Amino acid sequence: MTMKKRILVVVVTYNGMNWLDRCLGSIRTSNMPADVIVIDNGSTDQTREYIFENFPEVKLVCSDENLGFGKANNIGFKYALERGYEYVYLLNQDAWIFPDTLGVLINAMEADESLGILSPMQMAACGDRPDPRFKRRCPTGAFSDMRSLLSAGKVYEVEFVMAAHWMISMKCLKKVGGFSPAFPHYGEDDNFIHRARCKGFKVGIHSGAKAIHDRENRPMSKETHMRLKCIGAVVKISNPLNLLWVRKILVPVQLLAAGIFYRSLILLKYVPTLISSYEKLTAYRKESFNDGAFL
Repeated sequence: MTMKKRILVVVVTYNGMNWLDRCLGSIRTSNMPADVIVIDNGSTDQTREYIFENFPEVKLVCSDENLGFGKANNIGFKYALERGYEYVYLLNQDAWIFPDTLGVLINAMEADESLGILSPMQMAACGDRPDPRFKRRCPTGAFSDMRSLLSAGKVYEVEFVMAAHWMISMKCLKKVGGFSPAFPHYGEDDNFIHRARCKGFKVGIHSGAKAIHDRENRPMSKETHMRLKCIGAVVKISNPLNLLWVRKILVPVQLLAAGIFYRSLILLKYVPTLISSYEKLTAYRKESFNDGAFL
């Protein structure tokens, strides 16, 4: 039996017209009722107007600038905390759920309060295979469970899962806080998970719940790949589970080695930038140990 809980779905949009009907429409058909807040990051298409006209039940917050994924989601987190929601579900604009997705996740988290973050199986847009990047970090046993007609699915504890679909307990949110300002674009989900685990919460994937993440046919350029490596360096420095002084020595060396290996000026030039930001990153890392940090 699905437990009725107060859930707030948080969606950050930027020129999201291609997905609005599927994303927001899927919440309307959920077996588990949920409220929705959309934070629009300065869309230049008809995203805002379309939501206002076609989804009047949605709380729409409009920003004149692109706040980034983390800062925009923090607005949703604050809204949930102020209004006493019990769970927050992060949903990418290019993603959508099935009618039973929220209910399956809620039941599992109610049964195990140590679960701070729980994700469904994140499938590609076609629906018959997992999202490729999700698959790389997902235990193989979860796919067997998902395909079995005899299994209702179970929770697999993982070290990372993408924030396209996250159910977060309010207990976790109050302890961990919001996304760190050290990560305006990308890396914020890695850091949030590190902080959640540091505070004793488990992160999991439920093989009995499915959802869609539509990002096929979006190849990554070499430049983007190198910039993500730079962000990965910040993730390592910011991780509260790591020894900071060790990382401050090792990470620049690793970045230099990667720059030489890939013949990437982006990586080589980022080394002094990273070192010069140590004071700020250390301050953010220190704050992240506080309950409700960055909110």
